[in-house]
Amino acid sequence: MGCKIGKRNEVSQPASADGGDENADRGNWTGKLDFLLSGLGFAIGLGNVWRFPYLCYRNGGGAFLIPYVIMLGCAGLPLFFMELSFGQFASLGPITIWNISPIFKGVGYAMVVVSALVCIYYNVIIAWALYYLFASFTNVLPWTLCNQWWNTDQCGKTFGVNGTNVTLGVNGTNTTDFTRVSASHEFWTHKVLQLSSGIDKMGTVRWDLALCLLLAWIIVGACLIKGVKSSGKVVYFTATFPFVVLFILFFRGVTLEGAERGIRFYIIPEWSRLAESKVWGDAAIQIFYSLGLAFGSLATLSSYNKFHNNVMRDALIIAVGNCFTSIFSGFVIFSIIGHMSFMLDVPVDKVADEGPGLAFVAYPEAISLLPISTLWAILFFLMLLTLGLDSQFAMMETVITAVIDEYPEYLRPKKSIVVLGLCVIGYLLALPQTTSAGMYWLQLLDWYSAGFSLMVISLCLTIAIQYVYGMKRFSKDIKTMLGFEPPIYFKVCWVAITPALLLFILIFNIVQFNPVTYGDYEYPNWAEIMGLLMGLSSCLLIPLVAIIQVCRQKGSLLERIKAAAQPSPDWGPALEDHRQEMMKVYAGKYGVEVPLEGAPNKGADLPPDYTTATTLPRNDINVPFSVAGQMNGLPVVTKL
Repeated sequence: MGCKIGKRNEVSQPASADGGDENADRGNWTGKLDFLLSGLGFAIGLGNVWRFPYLCYRNGGGAFLIPYVIMLGCAGLPLFFMELSFGQFASLGPITIWNISPIFKGVGYAMVVVSALVCIYYNVIIAWALYYLFASFTNVLPWTLCNQWWNTDQCGKTFGVNGTNVTLGVNGTNTTDFTRVSASHEFWTHKVLQLSSGIDKMGTVRWDLALCLLLAWIIVGACLIKGVKSSGKVVYFTATFPFVVLFILFFRGVTLEGAERGIRFYIIPEWSRLAESKVWGDAAIQIFYSLGLAFGSLATLSSYNKFHNNVMRDALIIAVGNCFTSIFSGFVIFSIIGHMSFMLDVPVDKVADEGPGLAFVAYPEAISLLPISTLWAILFFLMLLTLGLDSQFAMMETVITAVIDEYPEYLRPKKSIVVLGLCVIGYLLALPQTTSAGMYWLQLLDWYSAGFSLMVISLCLTIAIQYVYGMKRFSKDIKTMLGFEPPIYFKVCWVAITPALLLFILIFNIVQFNPVTYGDYEYPNWAEIMGLLMGLSSCLLIPLVAIIQVCRQKGSLLERIKAAAQPSPDWGPALEDHRQEMMKVYAGKYGVEVPLEGAPNKGADLPPDYTTATTLPRNDINVPFSVAGQMNGLPVVTKL
């Protein structure tokens, strides 16, 4: 008789005879491009056209690119490949997958909490994109005007007169005696946000933004309600369309007068800024944020792959493509900022506020300079919408999959209800960000929810997989999927360079901690405390769940810790055939290919769950080798 496999009975049915899903119960991506485009869509999001440019803007332009590329090679790419491989091997969500080492299950909970927090404010940015999209359906784009109720006397509008550009005040006269502000900036601040003086001055919910936010959540829910079968097809458009618009804006941006100002600011480093820990910390966090490391989404997306998919190839394509897009979008936006600097006669670093203002001020300004600007405005904000939705799909799928995979027998048949419930909760929690203080709340969430916690989670993830589970075991698992072990570059990064770098930056940022700000606004103490608690909420789950897991074991404290750190009996590939393939890879390490009676006692070197009869998925499959192990101190010989 074969052993019983706990939860795996729910997710380990083989592929159907018609060549459909490899994992019939859980489902797979329909084709390889579904995953590749979903991964690209998740990694290439609003962070590329919003967060990356403003971090460059805040950290001295070109100086930021150096630590950014270093962080990609030393931490970003190795962790990206590790997370994708982790999810594909086990075919489980970010919580249940920690059967690999239950003492670290809190890492999975932390990932889900981070994704959930980011989902709350990320959909607000999508709602802004929808607001601008609807506002674009007009002959004269509203952010080009200086005579509306939301404008001030400082408003300056740029347009051509006999082939030359001039800047005029609201009365149509040249103005040079005050600081001019672009019309797009005033539309963003005074019309869209209707920004109050502080986070405690919320006012009422803005019905127009609230309706845009509702539409954003309806779109997300509708695309996810059928799982990867529906979202996997949507990304064919959402992951490719943004590149078309970015290339058009690039060629327009570099031909604008004054564009070289912004490009010089972008590519010429201020070497002195490299001595600032904040620059390196921001580079690391941006790599994590942009690639989606430690969110749990990578493991979730790859968990729907077929077992033998070439995940290393996909990791290289997605990671490099993502970083190329970030750097390329920097050229687009800084050429526009350079033009705005020239027209408004202010320094490049004074053109726009930090944060999403760069995407909702600089880009709309550029669009107004294009011929048939209304058409390009519609296309651009449709691009922002698709960029945001791709990432939102992945983060919401992480939360949904985590919940369902914990209780598959009850929740998988009711997935539609789970999706609907989570979307309603997300909408209600995001409503405060549609008030006049909404920007302050969004900045607070962005600053703390996915900052230092990402590095803590990634450090714990690396320690759990590479040290507790073991780099050699993990490499054998990858060999089972790909047919070869990962290159030495990844192994060295996993066990030495990446964890050391993460620890160094984490300590550096704690020592030189900077509280949240929005422009010149300083947050009150209660908001700071709320933000810190929000950021710590995910990290504190790691030791809390570890304590619970240890308490569930028996024996002395050391025995309990060891037991909680070992893989659960049902750890391994989802399908039994793939478990047998893995056993061949492990046994092949020792050249074991002898009759059952003569098998050498090598079980101690194999993963503990593959050394006893009670933990093997089946013992009635005839293969030409066997392994031996020990159970309760007695030798046990097991036929595979």
